[in-house]
Amino acid sequence: MQNTLHELITPRTLAARWGLSQKTLERWRMNGNGPAFLKLGSRVLYRMADVSAHEAQRTRRCTAGQSISEGIWR
Repeated sequence: MQNTLHELITPRTLAARWGLSQKTLERWRMNGNGPAFLKLGSRVLYRMADVSAHEAQRTRRCTAGQSISEGIWR
């Protein structure tokens, strides 16, 4: 049984997961946005651990609030 956090996915798979175009992911990579990625020759891959971490960093409780990972308690 493979550990899903070590799983590698393609930009096509990530685009489908997030409902984005592959072009948006390409633009994010060029601008340094989005999750970390691997570049193997001409191939781009994403680690599921990096995708999950990116999603967790952007989880919000309300539109004006901090991300859950930043914490809401002071």
